[in-house]
Amino acid sequence: MLPEAGYTWGEIHSGFDRIMLLLTIILFALGLVSIYSAGMGVRRSTLDYVLRQMMWAGISAVIYVIILRVGYRNLVRLGYWTYGATLLALIALDMTGVISKGSERWFHFGAVSFQPAELGKVTLILMLSRFCPRHPPKSIKNLAGALALSGMSVLMILLQPDLGSALVYVAIIFAVLTVAGTPGKYLGGAVMAALCAMPFLWDTLHDYQKLRLIVFLDPYIDPQGAGYNVIQSRIAVGSGGLWGKGFLQGTQGRLHFLPEPQTDFIFSVFAEEFGFVGGVLVVALFAGLFWRILRGAFRTKDTRAKLLSVGIVTWLWFQVMESIAMSMGLAPITGLPLPLFSYGGSSLLMVAVGLALAQSVAISSAKEKIAQIS
Repeated sequence: MLPEAGYTWGEIHSGFDRIMLLLTIILFALGLVSIYSAGMGVRRSTLDYVLRQMMWAGISAVIYVIILRVGYRNLVRLGYWTYGATLLALIALDMTGVISKGSERWFHFGAVSFQPAELGKVTLILMLSRFCPRHPPKSIKNLAGALALSGMSVLMILLQPDLGSALVYVAIIFAVLTVAGTPGKYLGGAVMAALCAMPFLWDTLHDYQKLRLIVFLDPYIDPQGAGYNVIQSRIAVGSGGLWGKGFLQGTQGRLHFLPEPQTDFIFSVFAEEFGFVGGVLVVALFAGLFWRILRGAFRTKDTRAKLLSVGIVTWLWFQVMESIAMSMGLAPITGLPLPLFSYGGSSLLMVAVGLALAQSVAISSAKEKIAQIS
C-alpha cells in the first residue's frame, strides 16, 4: 500500500496547536530546573544531567518535526510493523539486555542506553489505532484478537520484570478498547477476571516487588531498607510546605537523603523547593496539555485519530498520576518517569513522538475544518 501524503509546511503552520507546544516547553523547562537542582546533590556537577537532557531534547525536536511532516496516518498504517519490531526488541532484550535494578530493561550502546519498554508504549498505541477501526472490538472474536495482540507486549514487559511499564500498557489497552466501543459487560468481565487472578499473580512477583507493595502500606516496616525511599520522599514533599524552600534550597536531594532524585523522585525535588503551589501548577499544566491533545481528537472524524489521542493521553496521564502519587507515598514505587520532567533520553524521546502524533491529529482536524468550510 502506498503511503498517504504528509502535511505541507503551510498546513502545519495553519493547523499547529501552539498552546500544546507552549505547555510542553514550560513543563520541560521546569523539569530542567529540577534536574539541575537534583544534579547538585547527586554528582555536584550541576550541568552534567542538564546538558545530557538538552542533547536528548535536541534529538527529540528533530524527530518531532519529522513526524509532523510524515503525519499520523502513515505511522498508523505501519502500526503492525512497528509493533512487531518492538516485540522482537523485547525478546532480544530478555536474552541480551543489561540488568538494572533487578530488571532487564536496557540496551547499552557505548555511552548511550535505550529502553525498549518506552518505545513499546508508542507502538502499542499505533497498533491498536490500526486494529480497532478495522476489527471493532464489539464481538468476542475481535476483542480476543485485540487482547491477544496487545497482551504479547504486556507479557514481554512482565518477563523483564517491569511491573510499572506493564501497568501503563494495561491502562492504554483498557482506554483504547473502551473508546473503540467494547461493550461494558466484556470490559467488566475482564476486570473481574483480573481481580480474581490477583492472588495468583502475587506468587509470580519477585521478592523486591512484593516488598515494595508491603512498604507502601507501612514504610516503617523496613525504614532503612525498602521503606527508606518512601519515607525520604514524603519528608521532601511535606517539608516544602505551601510555597517551598526556594530554588536550590531543598535539603533532601542536596544532602543525598532522597534516592534517584533526578529520575524516580524528580517531583519530590520540585515540591520541596516550590511547595504545594508549585505542585498544583505542574498538575494544572499537565491537565492543560491533556485537554489540548483530546481537543484535536474531539474535532476529527477519523476513528484512528481518536484512538491514537486517547492512547497517548492515557499513557501520559497514568505516568503523571503514578509518579506524583508515588512521591507522596500514595502509590507503590514503580520507577515510572514523570513525562517531560524526569531525566532520561528514552522517555523524553518517546514522549516527543507521542506529542508529535497528537499535534499531527490537531493539524489534521484543522485541515478537515477548512475543507468543510470551503
